[in-house]
Amino acid sequence: MKRTELLVLGIGNILWADEGFGVRCVEALDAAYEFGDKVTLMDGGTQGLYLLPYVEDARHLIVFDAVDYGMQPGEMVVATDNEVPRFMGAKKMSLHQTGFQEVIMSAALIDKLPESMVLIGVQPEQLEDYGGSLRDVVKAQIPHALDIALEWMARWDIPCHKRSIPRPTAGALEISAYEAGRPSAEAACRIGDDRILAGMARN
Repeated sequence: MKRTELLVLGIGNILWADEGFGVRCVEALDAAYEFGDKVTLMDGGTQGLYLLPYVEDARHLIVFDAVDYGMQPGEMVVATDNEVPRFMGAKKMSLHQTGFQEVIMSAALIDKLPESMVLIGVQPEQLEDYGGSLRDVVKAQIPHALDIALEWMARWDIPCHKRSIPRPTAGALEISAYEAGRPSAEAACRIGDDRILAGMARN
């Protein structure tokens, strides 16, 4: 028997600009809403197959992620059930997407897929910015992504309650602290050392 009614996963890497969309969605959901003990919200990061036991244990699954669909930056796609692995593999942006496809396939092989799966994905604008945060067009889609997730929870009769006071997210990686703590482009080169790049070009 499934012990978790719903697993909400944010996958990606907050250190690479828009790749952090999924993780930031889960953070925002946790800050604004509270759920019963049969709902698990998880920063899945880039953990790949380590997520398999959690996926197997869930009756329903919602995944937030940035996926390159070849659309305009900020456009969103909602994929369900058998569509999820196809959209996850639309264009590999990083190893975390390959890893999560393996999670889905592994759960399917042993007949332990969730009854329902929903991928809420956004088209990224920028990925090649180490230490950068979400671009404005992608960040602006977080409230819409949360609304979609809440609609699915209502369909599945999963209760949630808006927090009277938003739950604080502590730490240097919380989005506002993360963005405020980044050095300027003048203080920290965004593209690497020109001397090294020139040497690589000669070789």
